[in-house]
Amino acid sequence: MQHKFDYGQEVRVMRNVRNDGTFPGLETGAPLVRRGSVGFVTSIGTFLQDQIIYGVHFLAENRLVGCREEELLAADEDWVASKYEFRDKVTALASFSIDGEVRVAAGSRGEVLKVVRNAVSGVHYHVHFPGITVQVAEDRLAKAEEGGG
Repeated sequence: MQHKFDYGQEVRVMRNVRNDGTFPGLETGAPLVRRGSVGFVTSIGTFLQDQIIYGVHFLAENRLVGCREEELLAADEDWVASKYEFRDKVTALASFSIDGEVRVAAGSRGEVLKVVRNAVSGVHYHVHFPGITVQVAEDRLAKAEEGGG
């Protein structure tokens, strides 16, 4: 397997990283590094023989964290911040139609499956609403209220 990043390279993490149970001293699920944080590659390895894992030292957090290649971006590449991320619960601010048929009603609650940062008109999201997954512009979503169904 060819690795994309090299030792000492400055990289940015594209999503929040939480403890998967392997980081000592913190509970599983505890936040480790916030998306957009920059660190340096200190090691390169593999997991299950098909995933490249980088040890990244995030200086601001003073944490050495394992990151999958798809979670990283070279620090000098364009970075677009986003309001939401994978698994965030959101609400549609407008109705969405396909071929004139409303498929998602305004106020529907969904879950972010993917962040699309390189969309021409700004950040978009693949959002799963009941029965359908659609790509939605960031300005068409709001954070869902806690406890909503």
